[in-house]
Amino acid sequence: MEPVVAQRPVPLLALRLPEFERIAWREGRRAAQRLERATTGAFLSAAAGCLREGDECGHDPSSDLYAIAMLAPSRERRTIAPVDCRAALERIAARIAIDCNLRTEIGWTMLRRIDVSGGLRGEIDAALERGARERERYEFFAAIGHELRTPLTSIRGYLETLLEEDVEPQARRQFLETARRESLRLGRLLDGMFEFSLLDLSAGSFAGAGCNLEDRVARAVESLAPLARARSIVVETTIPSLNVALEPDACMQALVNLIENAIKYGCFAGRVRVAARGASPFAHLSVEDDGPGIVPGERDSIFGLRVRGTGAGARPGTGIGLAIVKLIVERAGGEIRVSESSLGGARFDLLLPMWAESPARVS
Repeated sequence: MEPVVAQRPVPLLALRLPEFERIAWREGRRAAQRLERATTGAFLSAAAGCLREGDECGHDPSSDLYAIAMLAPSRERRTIAPVDCRAALERIAARIAIDCNLRTEIGWTMLRRIDVSGGLRGEIDAALERGARERERYEFFAAIGHELRTPLTSIRGYLETLLEEDVEPQARRQFLETARRESLRLGRLLDGMFEFSLLDLSAGSFAGAGCNLEDRVARAVESLAPLARARSIVVETTIPSLNVALEPDACMQALVNLIENAIKYGCFAGRVRVAARGASPFAHLSVEDDGPGIVPGERDSIFGLRVRGTGAGARPGTGIGLAIVKLIVERAGGEIRVSESSLGGARFDLLLPMWAESPARVS
């Protein structure tokens, strides 16, 4: 069959099961065949619900690849919109995840030439590569949005308090200074949002940098005071003067994310406890709350991007904050762990390298 030049671009949707080869290798051919049958059934069932008459589905036996050519013409427009391609892929991937408990990589591209005889492996690979780039961009901008939201919320909270309440002059000045400080931090985040993406920090990005942990915790708690006040939560701190080898803004960001999580997921009118101690070569910092906590089975995965624990319930969140904290801490040469708190909720423990320089040189 000769290649056909399409009269209009034809969307090609591609799905890959990255675990298929591992299961086939470890559990044998029969296990792989059972998995393939189950996955193909879920794929076809989901595809039948979101595709049209004239669209074609394809799968090579013993392969981890599935494909859909959306050949049926669109009634509203000549070319199917990208949002429709993504929606169909997400529905099919969700069905496979529910029925087979498998993660699926997805992507799409537009075909200008249709050459069935020669196969579509190159086009499928291009579609999956495009999907990977889309996911990276989404996660990058979602992380940036997450990081910018916290200082904006703090600034708004302090300004609303000043507008709506009769505040003593001394407290008024303190609130204005905090709002100004948060606006400056917001500006630094904006200026460095691509260099300091928080999703791909370079290994040496914190080299030669240090800050005072007591000062950073105090500023983080102060910036989150409006949120704590809204939930009637008391934040208790016991932080000695410790200098850690972490860039000041990065340290602040990690602390804000952890303490904000504790305030959001703790009980209303409850307590959040932040404590630290020095045990060279590390400073040990803990953040605890009295909320639902994180069940043992989720403690290894809770630091993944867009992962939220079952205890989150209906509380708002993106599943990005803890992933950012982990990246910041590990790039600094530290470590983060999660366990159960004596308050009843979650306890996050950070090991941060101590800063060997004199306090006078610490920002």
